[in-house]
Amino acid sequence: MPILEKETSRDRDSQVLPKVPVPPLKQTLDTYLKCVQHLIKEEQFKKTKAIVEKFGAPGGVGELLQKKLLERRDKTTNWVYDYWLEDMYLNNRLALPVNSSPVMVFPKQTFRDHNDARRFAARLIRGVLDYKALIDARALPVDFARGQLAGTPLCMEQYYRLFTSYRYPGLKTDTLKVQMNAASSAPEHIIVACKNQFFVLDVVANSKQLNETEISSQLEKIMKMAENAEERLPPVGILTSDGRTEWAQARDVLTKDLTNRDSLALIESCLCVVCLDEPCGLEPRDTTRALLMLHGGGREKNGANRWYDKSMQFVIGMDGVCGVVCEHSPFEGIVLVQCSEYVMKYMTGSPSKMARASVRELPPPRRLLWKCNPHIQGLIAGSGDRLKRLVNNLDMDVFTFKDYGKEFIKKQKMSPDAFIQVALQLAFYKCRGRLVSTYESASIRRFQQGRVDNIRSATPEALAFVRSMTDERATFTDAEKIKRLRDAINAQTNYTIAAITGMAIDNHLLGLLKIAKDLNMEKPEIFCDETFLASNQFILSTSQVPTTVEMFCCYGPVAPNGYGACYNPQSGHIIFCVSSFWENTETSSAVFVKALNEGLQEIRDLCNRSSAMAPKPANSGQGAGQPHKSGK
Repeated sequence: MPILEKETSRDRDSQVLPKVPVPPLKQTLDTYLKCVQHLIKEEQFKKTKAIVEKFGAPGGVGELLQKKLLERRDKTTNWVYDYWLEDMYLNNRLALPVNSSPVMVFPKQTFRDHNDARRFAARLIRGVLDYKALIDARALPVDFARGQLAGTPLCMEQYYRLFTSYRYPGLKTDTLKVQMNAASSAPEHIIVACKNQFFVLDVVANSKQLNETEISSQLEKIMKMAENAEERLPPVGILTSDGRTEWAQARDVLTKDLTNRDSLALIESCLCVVCLDEPCGLEPRDTTRALLMLHGGGREKNGANRWYDKSMQFVIGMDGVCGVVCEHSPFEGIVLVQCSEYVMKYMTGSPSKMARASVRELPPPRRLLWKCNPHIQGLIAGSGDRLKRLVNNLDMDVFTFKDYGKEFIKKQKMSPDAFIQVALQLAFYKCRGRLVSTYESASIRRFQQGRVDNIRSATPEALAFVRSMTDERATFTDAEKIKRLRDAINAQTNYTIAAITGMAIDNHLLGLLKIAKDLNMEKPEIFCDETFLASNQFILSTSQVPTTVEMFCCYGPVAPNGYGACYNPQSGHIIFCVSSFWENTETSSAVFVKALNEGLQEIRDLCNRSSAMAPKPANSGQGAGQPHKSGK
């Protein structure tokens, strides 16, 4: 997590960050071969090596594409941004819930009744408006990198998209629109979802923002309006949970009617969505709350009480199940964390202003109206069926590893992030007996408009280490194992540093591929090779999302036969959220968690045995080897 220094983004705007570099072609091609060699069969590697050498040969296709990419870098603020956004998000046709949208799960709240929940929601909205005011004033403290290469200022662009973005579905590709207009025409309403109905809550009246008491009284009116069964309209929100092409088609049908166009325009221009959820009737364990945040439990529960295109949806369940659902295309997890933490601190920090504030007579919130015909009813039913399948398919396990956390790892003079990544490789190897293409997001916010690149954690060094740990014939001494562990952690740390300085391979290869397409060239052979295709199927998709307030982040797998693994390292424990799909027989979140738990204990025991064996230096003064941290 970046340190927040007391210098605001406005001071920083003048200090322009560097542009994302384009790595040398040979370096990327060499790294690519090194990343895949130990994951594929020897025959296949020979074939791939020949294709790569041909691509990188003097006067070859690679050189031409590299030249064009360097020209693009000169002409744009960030040469990879649009390419990456389309490839990662906008072209993806899968439904947003589970497949794309990460969630933040808050601690279970204890509400005695609906009034408690309503007051909590009002206070949360007030905190959100406060945070938005900081962003609008460009008064947010600038994030500075921590850990690896600490102290660099980071790009703050993503924050300005938190409340101004909307992802429109498209038949072939989606569109991310960001309102960059003057403050005067900026949106000043929130959409409140309650019992699958949508309401407009104006947060400004007579050019003055509503206070907490006023918001609470408006929410009370909304809850009363939603109770009225005669006026209840079909659950249109469930359409946004469908595949993007299906939702684009349904939206085209909806917009044929003026009433629907007006309702959509209000949703598409709101600051955020606040979902007042019905009690789900389930025991609120961490895993259950994670599942309910990810998909709402389907149409039988709160799955239709959502609008997934909107960047930020704050969920307040009457049973205390609360959190945030975030549409991922405008920003990364760190921004979601910073906003969530600010709001949680706001809510627990300042005393409630409910009692003292005066309440104005305000016009009641408006219900959004929908004109539905049998065709639209049929589309809603279809979306509901597909969401139900997604709900039934998600296998989630939220596991808190309590034996140790960051402190123990730092005492070993190891980077906690690299250590956990190696442990995830060990867990996967225990489950499958091989390593696979792995994704770990690495922030490239050191550069203008920087988003992320990929750390390929399944290194040859990680494979050597996990083999030594799982060798039945016990041929490896502890000294050999610990050396392999340190080698694996160093390889991981070095790849992390390469990635955060713009020297990883995934964005570069994507850029070369897209340039070829822009030039209407035949797709180069390197990108048709089965090795390349397989190397972009991330069977293990991982991300460190640390928090300083009690809460955790999670998401679904990105491959049908894969795992999602989000982790939150704390000083004495580590929270892991492991997801997979039930429909795939070769994955099981519970089996993975069991292997992870065993692996973390085995690595600890190895470290303890090794340090017991190590000769003690005469003066064991502090400060010699400072622990690495990961500065992703």
